Amino acid sequence: MSITRRLLGKAALGLAGAALLMQGTALAADRPAPFDKPGVKIALVRYLSTGDFFQAYLSGVEAQAKALGVDLRVLDSRQDAALQADMVDQAIALGVQGIIIQHGLTESMKDAAQRAVDAGIKVVAFDVNVENPKIPQIEQSDKDLAKLALEQAVKDNGESWKAGYVYVAGIAPLDRRNETWVDVKKKYSGISEVAQFGTLDNPIANSVANQARSVLQAHPDIKVMFAPYDEFAKGVKIAVDEAGLNKGIKIYSADISTSDIAAMREPDSAWAATAATNPAVVGQVSVRALAQLLAGEDPGHNVIVPPTLITQKELIDKDIKNMEDLSAKLPQFAHADVAMPAWMPNPNAK
Repeated sequence: MSITRRLLGKAALGLAGAALLMQGTALAADRPAPFDKPGVKIALVRYLSTGDFFQAYLSGVEAQAKALGVDLRVLDSRQDAALQADMVDQAIALGVQGIIIQHGLTESMKDAAQRAVDAGIKVVAFDVNVENPKIPQIEQSDKDLAKLALEQAVKDNGESWKAGYVYVAGIAPLDRRNETWVDVKKKYSGISEVAQFGTLDNPIANSVANQARSVLQAHPDIKVMFAPYDEFAKGVKIAVDEAGLNKGIKIYSADISTSDIAAMREPDSAWAATAATNPAVVGQVSVRALAQLLAGEDPGHNVIVPPTLITQKELIDKDIKNMEDLSAKLPQFAHADVAMPAWMPNPNAK
């Protein structure tokens, strides 16, 4: 019997495929239950999803879920608090083993989260306080985000200036950032908040821009705008640019995206600095913390992802044009060694 090259090629491909299959099986076998076998189902229940940050967050959740080999279901309430609570019940009915609650209101999510826990489902919450000791809170270290941005504002503008402030109460990360703003105003008596405004009406940036136009007309002496969410900062920048005030006002924010980077790099841009975590990394950490719970491990009650200060000058000097450049040129932004036990697959590994 003659052995052709084609037969040898097929045999080689078969052996390679078998080797890859065995390798994948071995990797799964090295993980604790329930991740040693396929079939784990988790759900992401979202309150906010509009904007670059939330798209990147979702991509991180999807990447980590894929690396773990879990079945991910995404339920999006589009800022409908009652619907988000109902979606937790939907996730329970789907038979998921774990749920990530992403943003929302404490009053609507507290009971819904408890129903999931009562059903034997593991739950983590990102940027919503569900007031439950059994549910780890994934956080961006929001106080540090605000602190980094505001310290840069003081460095750039001194200790005495009039400020406009964009804020919506009742959203956990914004409330935590507000605490830092209050502390900074106490520390620097020369900082005067002359206007506070804000909305989460979609599209958020355009809605904030409408408010900012009126604020700038009423308070032409504003020198600093503190907008601690990038959609807020985009809206403020629209209004500042339209008013031709981009050389007289500086904007300080939180969060970052490729479109934010482009806006900050524009000639004479008012957007001076932002403090941010990589939203994709935060999404990965959310899944990892949930996976640890499912494996019987304790990720801790407060799972903190550390932030990075990003200035306009740094973006220009280092020729950073997008999120990929940012991760490559600021390695601390690319990965957080948080909720990362030895068995956890790293979706960022090359």
